[in-house]
Amino acid sequence: MENQEVKDIMSLYMESVLQGKEIPSVYSFCKDNGLEETDFYKEYASFEHLKASIYEKFVSETVKMITETDGFEAYSSREKLLSFYYTFFELLTANRSYVVLTLKEAKLESLKNLSGLRSAFTKFIGELGLLDIPIPQEMINKVKDKAISEAAVIQLMFTLKFWLNDTSPSFEKTDSLIEKSVNASFDIIKSLPAGSIFDLGKFLFYEKFSRS
Repeated sequence: MENQEVKDIMSLYMESVLQGKEIPSVYSFCKDNGLEETDFYKEYASFEHLKASIYEKFVSETVKMITETDGFEAYSSREKLLSFYYTFFELLTANRSYVVLTLKEAKLESLKNLSGLRSAFTKFIGELGLLDIPIPQEMINKVKDKAISEAAVIQLMFTLKFWLNDTSPSFEKTDSLIEKSVNASFDIIKSLPAGSIFDLGKFLFYEKFSRS
């Protein structure tokens, strides 16, 4: 295989999963798809790495799409985050069968598949300017960056869980949740100490997912 694109390996893997094909090893996957095993390992250390990279790709493609939108740089942080959410879930909807199949029965907070997503999203949050929002109390200021990033990831995971179970037409309820939760989160960030935001986020996260 000459210069097999990363996206092609991803697409072939996702297609195999959706078709219910048994994939016992990298060797068998490559043989079934006319790939050289060495080309797979040039990009991925294992299937686990590939699975995490798929979800990371959903985030990076979303960021690429929205940042190429005319006037994006002039958006406020709130508008940029809303743009991310709407575009991200449109992309997930286009791949819903794969996402549901790989996440539906799992607890999101423990999925290694989402490690790449978390990392890419945290990077995006760090570039939004959210961390520049002034928060009172000197000691809390020292941990506000991590607190806001963690709260943002928790909010994304909560929305993802909601979307997986959303049965409304065109996932209208998810769209409504995105608008309300993003707007509310900005209001909260501006009015509460970072420690309170983080503690509340952790509580809601574990209450929602550890008991589901």
